[in-house]
Amino acid sequence: MKAVRKVEGRAIPFGQKNVDTDVIISAEWLKTISREGLGAGAFESIRQKEGNIFDDPEFAGAPILIAGDNFGCGSSREHAAWALDDMGIKAIIAPSFSDIFSGNAFKNGLLAIALPQEAIDRLMEVAKTDPVSIDMESMSVTTPFQDRFAFEMDPFRRNCLMEGLDEIDLTMTQSDAIERHEQETDSARPWIRPQAA
Repeated sequence: MKAVRKVEGRAIPFGQKNVDTDVIISAEWLKTISREGLGAGAFESIRQKEGNIFDDPEFAGAPILIAGDNFGCGSSREHAAWALDDMGIKAIIAPSFSDIFSGNAFKNGLLAIALPQEAIDRLMEVAKTDPVSIDMESMSVTTPFQDRFAFEMDPFRRNCLMEGLDEIDLTMTQSDAIERHEQETDSARPWIRPQAA
């Protein structure tokens, strides 16, 4: 997982509430176990409508999505986080998130930033014309107009995101202790590990 310390750039002012994982990536896309290519199916039902915000050239390559309350509700499909990442989204800012989606976002290195509705309203307005910046060090979202919105995040998740540590990386930070344990087990109970023929 890549370390995430700052995310800056244009933000897609989506704003829709109760966006479930089927809207983020529909069931037809769930036949793959690959993360690649899912961005093409992200928000497919919305993209079918002419003039939709996701196909607006103004927001091409935008790394931030501003959404409404209860983002990511519905099923537990991890493909939703994969699709957002594949389409270039690195952070979602919303008033609230589904717990399962929030967990999937974290495990895939996506920032899920919760801010009050008043902050979302302001960011939606700014995002129409100007960039937004998220700083994990100061735990704030800022705009070029001196807006500054502080957010909270579980310290463990924040550290993992800033250091780029996924579950495997976290396990590997304990490699010395794991190796010591294996050596002690081999010495104390040699019958556990089969010997090579």
